[in-house]
Amino acid sequence: MAFRKYMKTLKGFISILIVTLVLALSAFSQTVLTKLDGGKVDIEAHNGKVVVLAIGATWLPLSENEAVFTNILAKKYAAKNVVIYFVATDSLLPKSKNYASNADVQKFASEQKLGVTILRDPDGALTVKKFNLEQIPSFVILDKQGNMSGSPFGGIDPKYDLTIPLSKAIDKLL
Repeated sequence: MAFRKYMKTLKGFISILIVTLVLALSAFSQTVLTKLDGGKVDIEAHNGKVVVLAIGATWLPLSENEAVFTNILAKKYAAKNVVIYFVATDSLLPKSKNYASNADVQKFASEQKLGVTILRDPDGALTVKKFNLEQIPSFVILDKQGNMSGSPFGGIDPKYDLTIPLSKAIDKLL
């Protein structure tokens, strides 16, 4: 009798473990980020559209150049199947030296006249790891199936128009 009870408990435990693993794996495979208004966006779930991620931080001077490139791309691809996001990797921890509140990020976006949706990825926890970014700011392009296309575009040089190679990479996917 005790053995049957033990086996029933063990089967229940294994079932719960399997369900937990499946849910964890499906959650890990998604890259859901938060908009400044609190809404959620799964950046890999824009089936049929190319997604461009401008991954930066408000405290990085080169993110200002990234914002300029982002705006150029947003205007160029406004009527195409392209979605462009600016992903702020600023910390949400007030004691962090890289802290920025949503109001701070919104102020940066206003000052840079960013015309795209702003997403938060505190400390780059999702995007930097998922896309193996060696530096920020960087651009990442996702194909129409939500997979990363090519290598990230990093190393923003204010004297070099990064929109040219970005546009070529986007055009190949359209």
